[in-house]
Amino acid sequence: MNIGDKFPDVLGPGIDGKEIKLSDYPGMKFIIYFYPKDATSGCTAEAISLRDNYDTFLKMGYQIIGVNNGSVESHKKFAEKQNLPFPLVADTDLKICELAGVWQLKKMCGKEYMGIVRTTFVCNHNGEVTDVIKKVETKTAADQLFKLLEGRGSLNPA
Repeated sequence: MNIGDKFPDVLGPGIDGKEIKLSDYPGMKFIIYFYPKDATSGCTAEAISLRDNYDTFLKMGYQIIGVNNGSVESHKKFAEKQNLPFPLVADTDLKICELAGVWQLKKMCGKEYMGIVRTTFVCNHNGEVTDVIKKVETKTAADQLFKLLEGRGSLNPA
């Protein structure tokens, strides 16, 4: 996905098994972040950074939604253990990951494999992408977003 592209309304099942829809958050803008795997050090650091600043993002008019290809059960354990207040989408069929362009060939220790490239999308009220962060700083993900939004003049809800 690039700036100007639009996410579909239905993203996939959340930790309760119900479909997560952008239309469930009327009037909100969105921070949709894709992360490789539940309960790993980098993904946990990113989730905690966003969790600890969640109320500020809500006041700014942004709903946070996390996405990866893990199962509903894995997401539920991760969300409960880390007290995550925002929804996590279980994209087990990779529909949203592929649409977003984050399911890519990766390399680690000389091996190649397909996986999610950590990426954050900022979207307007309609789910249209306004900004993309391709080099996410896991421990300071929220600060990175605040700097981006400040630079865009988007710190106040519209």
